[in-house]
Amino acid sequence: MSKAIFYHAGCPVCLGAEQMLISAINQDKYPLEIVHLGEQPDRIGEAESAGVNSVPALTLGGQVFHINFGAAIADLKA
Repeated sequence: MSKAIFYHAGCPVCLGAEQMLISAINQDKYPLEIVHLGEQPDRIGEAESAGVNSVPALTLGGQVFHINFGAAIADLKA
């Protein structure tokens, strides 16, 4: 079973996308993990390794889906 991971930084764009994903994704098929990189900065490297360049972004089945644009990953490291 593939796991979906939604990375975000807590901005309004990110929070809106989070709520839409929670209601849209079939979590029986794709369990959804929410990662707030502002609160979990130790996971920024993980997000980068997965191919995330900006947030909000969803990883699913080895692919990255960048949703709108809230912040660049580089901006989260500052």
